[in-house]
Amino acid sequence: MSESSDKLNAFSRRQPANRRQRPRQVQKVEQKKVKVPSQRQQMPTGGTILTRLNSGVSSSPMAAGVSRTRTGLVMPTAVKPIPRGQGKVPAMKPNGAKLKTVRMERYGLPKPGRRSRKTRLKPLARTLLYTLRLLIVGIGIGAIVGTALSVLDPANRITPDASKASSNVGQTQPTPNTQAGSNLYLTQEITPLKTAVQNLAAGNPNLMPGVFLVDLDAGAYVDVNGAASFPAASTIKVPILVAFFQDLDAGKIRLDEMLPMQQEAIAGGSGSMQFKPAGTQYSALEVATKMITISDNTATNMLIARLGGIEALNQRFRSWGLTNTQLRNPLPDLPGTNTTSPRELVHLMAMVNQGSLVSMRSRDRLLDIMRQTQRDQLLPSGLGTGASIAHKTGDIGTMLADTGLVDMPTGKRYLITVMVQRPNNDPRAEKLISAISRTAYQQFSQNAVTPHNTGSTIPPASGYQSPGVTPPMPMNGYQSPVVAPPQNPGNTMPMNGYQSPVINPQYYPPR
Repeated sequence: MSESSDKLNAFSRRQPANRRQRPRQVQKVEQKKVKVPSQRQQMPTGGTILTRLNSGVSSSPMAAGVSRTRTGLVMPTAVKPIPRGQGKVPAMKPNGAKLKTVRMERYGLPKPGRRSRKTRLKPLARTLLYTLRLLIVGIGIGAIVGTALSVLDPANRITPDASKASSNVGQTQPTPNTQAGSNLYLTQEITPLKTAVQNLAAGNPNLMPGVFLVDLDAGAYVDVNGAASFPAASTIKVPILVAFFQDLDAGKIRLDEMLPMQQEAIAGGSGSMQFKPAGTQYSALEVATKMITISDNTATNMLIARLGGIEALNQRFRSWGLTNTQLRNPLPDLPGTNTTSPRELVHLMAMVNQGSLVSMRSRDRLLDIMRQTQRDQLLPSGLGTGASIAHKTGDIGTMLADTGLVDMPTGKRYLITVMVQRPNNDPRAEKLISAISRTAYQQFSQNAVTPHNTGSTIPPASGYQSPGVTPPMPMNGYQSPVVAPPQNPGNTMPMNGYQSPVINPQYYPPR
């Protein structure tokens, strides 16, 4: 009996899982459970413990089953539970930190069928970016092409040799402005015509002329003291007229705007508005017309005030490239303080003719006003039948001048300015201007009109072909002498230069 009980006890020690639990063992487990209540509260809800502990433990064999009793045991803190899932489960921390479960099927990558709003806007933004780039490239190409065309434009050629143009000018004369010169296409000087003009000037030693003319078709020109500064007299009204039409194009003034005649604007000399009472109103177009056609000084002063004053006009003249053309006093300027030069007046008329300063509509209106100039004893007297001229004269005691644009019956056009300094009201200055105008007209009349290649910057290899110019026949009772250049002149100026004379007060007419 004892031997069988000993075997039974040994078998129970080898297989503890198959034997029943004794009441004392259950009591020990219960005591362990009671000792660690806080650890069971800190365990996550998803733990593996399924058995709830009660204050009392059943002593029946079913209550202390093998599997349920073992799953309800609380493992010591030093022992880590074996994870049952296939994935790697992190160890449970005793401090009670919570673990966050990530569901890949919900918070993973977006489905291919769904696209964000930012993604949907990318094609539109890309299109706008490409359009902006094409616009910038187009503007850049347009600027480059425009610059190239402006450089190749014959109307913007620079004078071929500025030193050659100033070779006949004295050292006291200013250098011609290249900006003004860029508005003319000059090829080469007409030597026969220049010689004839110099011969006419040599026959009048007391007269000192300045001449500049240019053939608008061929670019040939004549320059005799053209860059010298002369008293402007009423020729200063030409740039004032151009400034008036500039403001008309800009909308700063209207042709029907009524301008009141102020007392300080009333001036003597030429013109009829001076005899009207102060406060009389005239339209802007009428004031501009009277300033040119009858050379009204009062109308000129009214326009100077309306256009911003003397300094504002001088700034505008400088912006056109005119350095010798300056206003210093209102009209009439008997001392001759307002100045200009033959070359700058020709350049100004060239810019007007090209539409560089005013619109084509204003250019036509401006030239039409200048064609109505009433005084025609100077440049118009040297033109042939069928020719017309838009011009403006200037006359004070010490200076006589005329500048204009000539249209010939053959279709040729040329610009000419002649300014002559003289003793007080010397009548020979008028005859000299008429003779120079007639000589130039005959020169251009003897040359056939041939098409000129404006795209070429090189003059013809044969030069400017023109027949020899003979002294003109006497007109209006004036015989222009043919005088060779003097070898040792006494009181005459050298032909290769121009000495600006000192204006004496006794030359001014008494007023």
